[in-house]
Amino acid sequence: MSRRTALPVLAALGALALTATPAVATTTPAQIATSKTNGVAYLKTLQAADGSYAGSGLSNEWAFSAFAAAGTAAVDVTPGGDTSKNARTVYRNLLATTSWPSASPVVTDYERATLNAYAAGIDPARVSASRNLIADIYGYWQTAETGYFGPSANFNGTVFAALALNGAKTQSGQVRVPQALRDAIVTRIRANQHNDGGWNYSKAEGNPTQQAATSDIDMTGAAMAALCVSGVPNTDADIVQGKAFLKSKLVASSGAFNAMFGVNTDSNGWAVSGLNACGINPQTGDFLTAQGKTPVDFLIAQQFNPGGGFKYLPGDTSPSAYASIDGLRAVAGAGFTATPPTPVTSGAPQWVAQGSLTSGTATKLALTVDDGAGNLMVCSVALTPTGSTTTLGAVLDAAVGSATPSGCVTSVTPSSGTGTVTALNGKANSGSNTWKVSVDGGSFATATRGTTVGVGDTVAVRWGA
Repeated sequence: MSRRTALPVLAALGALALTATPAVATTTPAQIATSKTNGVAYLKTLQAADGSYAGSGLSNEWAFSAFAAAGTAAVDVTPGGDTSKNARTVYRNLLATTSWPSASPVVTDYERATLNAYAAGIDPARVSASRNLIADIYGYWQTAETGYFGPSANFNGTVFAALALNGAKTQSGQVRVPQALRDAIVTRIRANQHNDGGWNYSKAEGNPTQQAATSDIDMTGAAMAALCVSGVPNTDADIVQGKAFLKSKLVASSGAFNAMFGVNTDSNGWAVSGLNACGINPQTGDFLTAQGKTPVDFLIAQQFNPGGGFKYLPGDTSPSAYASIDGLRAVAGAGFTATPPTPVTSGAPQWVAQGSLTSGTATKLALTVDDGAGNLMVCSVALTPTGSTTTLGAVLDAAVGSATPSGCVTSVTPSSGTGTVTALNGKANSGSNTWKVSVDGGSFATATRGTTVGVGDTVAVRWGA
């Protein structure tokens, strides 16, 4: 997720730099509205002739999160008015290809796609009959270090797992993953907090040297957002400490955060997005400097008008695509994704999603198994359905031999039929403590082999009363 390298710099479209900083203590709603309008106009210029924003390397797909935050639907973004090449359709088609993201993918590829697909109005669990981004993320669960996604040394993979799995809700607005999984990730994020109250991209847990190291502005914003979207309140001690770290880095004269790589738009944007996600106003209280400046003031001052792009460094003379995305999303008041707005294109729905499984087409489903004793198993289950839906029994059976990581399910009783699941992984029902199932964050009910499971369903199985 780091933007440290290859930050692309694009020429401004007749852009004129702001010549004066705001005279008032905080940026006004009118200034924010103008920033959003101009920022969206600039991001539209980044669209390729084929309608794409995403591609190889550091692409501009994060634009979808900024568009949504600013109130523009991705389906309404078209090259030259050609609706057949609208940004949402082109992005969905890319995500559905078997060659995406690469021959050697990492967990952050799927996390980035989940956050941006959601913002674009694409259900990330139902991109196509074969593409389920939530299941793709589940496949990177670390069984030896529960709570981490991807190698624990790359801590940002776990932070963005929290952002993606919690932030990309179902179409009805429900968190689709179970509380046990949310809690496991939160535990790891807390364990990686540095002594100064912030976080960094690399793992600090169990390493006193790393914990004593200076934190990073960007990752502190992301980690705070990850905790808050996971249900941690902004009054929590770890959030308060993170907030204090950010406050300690404020530059009084500009409202910028003094980041590890110097004052810049991207770091400021991530910090403000973290505050936004936690419901902390970045323009009052701790974030209004003695000279009457705020982090939003700094971002507005980094934007070119009327061109709308944001420069990366204060001294830059042309806008950066990444800085423009990070800056606009933050100014618009969002965290690291946003609910897709209602399109203005006639007939275009707010959401697009695969409606059913396709018989004979291999797919993946996201599965968690919680034995009620603190042992949580998380995996991506590969199976080839024989109809438009499948069953919990078929999913559990497939998980025995086709789960990533393996070991999620070792045995199921009964092994056939449609009846009640009486034992799983050798643990049997006992009195009121029985195996129960939830789909897409819904209520838990008695787990039966015949329970219907549809395309993209996030399945949680739990033992308990």
